[in-house]
Amino acid sequence: MKSLFEESTLQEIENRIDQISDTTSPAWGKMNASQMFHHCQFPLKIALQKEHPELKPNFLAKLFFKKSMYNDKPWKKNLPTHSKLKVEDQKEFESEKQQLLELTKEFSNQRDKQQWDPHPMFGKFTRDQWGKMQYKHLDHHLKQFNA
Repeated sequence: MKSLFEESTLQEIENRIDQISDTTSPAWGKMNASQMFHHCQFPLKIALQKEHPELKPNFLAKLFFKKSMYNDKPWKKNLPTHSKLKVEDQKEFESEKQQLLELTKEFSNQRDKQQWDPHPMFGKFTRDQWGKMQYKHLDHHLKQFNA
């Protein structure tokens, strides 16, 4: 599994984000491109301690879903999104795109950080798991927009 802590992977993600325009339609799901860019910021902001959504620890999520956050198995299309992480209102495309690019770079620049705060829902992740998890989430949504 690739990690957002790898420079080549960061470049790949940036290039794929740049392939998406405000008129790009999703292959599945309800979000448009600007909403997807906004949604993809949530996990990065959580990891960087910039956002603290009220996501309660969930034993079943830890037991059944935590490992899927960073393993090699792709996520299925149309997975349910936690209500606190849904984006239903309209967003401005360019500003959301720029903010996502900035957050991916900021997260990637934390590649030497060894101690990470626990995820509010899933608990403790290692540095490697954080990097893989961020890549996997971005990869899933970029594939949603054929990028």
